[in-house]
Amino acid sequence: MNAIIQNPILRGFNPDPSILRVGDDYYIATSTFEWFPGVQIHHSRDLQNWRLLTRPLNRESQLDMRGAEESGGVWAPCLTHADGKFWLIFSDLKRRTGSFKDSRNYLVTADNIEGPWSDPIYLNGSGFDPSLFHDDDGRKYLLNMVWNHRNTEKGGKFGGILCQEYSVEEQRLVGPITNIYRGTDLRLTEGPHLYKRDGWYWLLTAEGGTEYNHAVTIARSRNLLGPYETDPAKHMLTSKDAPDAELQRSGHADIVETQDGEFYMVHLCSRPLPGLKRSVCGRETAIQKIIWEPGEFPRLAHGGNVPAAQVPAPDLPVQVWPEPQREFDFAPGPLPQPLQWLRTPQATRIFSLEDRPGWLRIFGRESPGNRFEHAVVMHRQTEWAYDAETEVEFAPQGYLQMAGLLCYYNAYLFHYLAITATEDGARELIVMSVKGDYPIGAVDYPLDQPIPLPATGAIRLGVSVDRDRLNFRYALPGGEWQPVPVTLDASLLADEAAGNACGSHTGAFVGMAAHDIAGTATPADFSHFRYMPRPA
Repeated sequence: MNAIIQNPILRGFNPDPSILRVGDDYYIATSTFEWFPGVQIHHSRDLQNWRLLTRPLNRESQLDMRGAEESGGVWAPCLTHADGKFWLIFSDLKRRTGSFKDSRNYLVTADNIEGPWSDPIYLNGSGFDPSLFHDDDGRKYLLNMVWNHRNTEKGGKFGGILCQEYSVEEQRLVGPITNIYRGTDLRLTEGPHLYKRDGWYWLLTAEGGTEYNHAVTIARSRNLLGPYETDPAKHMLTSKDAPDAELQRSGHADIVETQDGEFYMVHLCSRPLPGLKRSVCGRETAIQKIIWEPGEFPRLAHGGNVPAAQVPAPDLPVQVWPEPQREFDFAPGPLPQPLQWLRTPQATRIFSLEDRPGWLRIFGRESPGNRFEHAVVMHRQTEWAYDAETEVEFAPQGYLQMAGLLCYYNAYLFHYLAITATEDGARELIVMSVKGDYPIGAVDYPLDQPIPLPATGAIRLGVSVDRDRLNFRYALPGGEWQPVPVTLDASLLADEAAGNACGSHTGAFVGMAAHDIAGTATPADFSHFRYMPRPA
């Protein structure tokens, strides 16, 4: 009997999956938005066990997101393989809010999935969610949704799916631009992927927006440029009519065929906290087995169109990877792979593993949530419950310097256990919360009084999260853990709490931070970091 795959397969902030098989190896690329390096690529050989393999957009010549809005940056990558190399298409959103969307679409390539990846080739800016299709005759076509800024009707700014040929020789788009599909009455048509099978072109799209009306729609045509016939079943996958389903917000999908001719579809989903409708792990990636009979529209193998939390695995040799690193004792060299930072490609201005060997030094830059130089090193929240802790040596001169343990969704939603100082330089421990309330970005200080700290010595900081409850703790040099006497709302660090005004496409992180609003780059040294997920 085949094994069972437990969804989600990529847990914690891994949205907009694009899946690819090359031989016996499977790869999934997911969006990273304003987090650097850009794009996560996971690897599997059995579709049930996955490991983070690489983040290909890792240098300034490829990606610079300084100034990007919340939930801007890298959207909806598309990973393909043709002509002996890997092709990665992605959007870099320079403006996300308001009537306009400035979406720069790029192509990078590599001979090896682990790189090095090329510098980007600019493609267009007409809309986001670009995808590259390799036709049987060797010609290549770019698809992307088009943003119609003029249309004020609800959902009307999504103007359909554009298709244009890409010239490998000229490294640019050529020929006419054709709007090949405008979607169904669910609207918000985006996320295109194109396949050729049984004499048909099959166009897979996402519809309904990436919230609770999200859906997957497929259409087909005998001709590349259409017209496309929508699936009579309309939406082949959605949770919008199944409020009790374990996987919600399901949409934005891609299909892969196994070595044995089975078909699977990966898709975006989330796991809202029961009764709260808040997805603290952000948008994740799940997988469904599908049946795709020759010449027929594909269907979920288990029937209906509601995603299953458990699906049968393909009959492939099982490949189990080592557990991902959860405990980080710092040493000179690259930053441990599970950790990321925000926006800037100039990592040496944010942190160093060489300045004090055995410690991670974070240079205090600008204020919490700054869009240019926000000095954080953080780990995704992957489950509803976790424990995290660190130890920090930090000598603030006053209240303009702070460093510590940060639980973060974005600039408008975070809880921060921070070492700082009074005007007289006396160290103290504070809690800062930004809850998305009006005025937007205003800081709340939930402790009645700051906690006094000794003038010198490393302070241990910790946090325990259990669904919607967040409790900080601390320990003085040589002392035992002490609770910080306040319970905070962990469910605020979720897409649904953010709303469109704050950006709502990422996920919660926890990690180390340093800030110096005075501009003197006061460093904070962290001896270790632990992230331990646990059952909720």
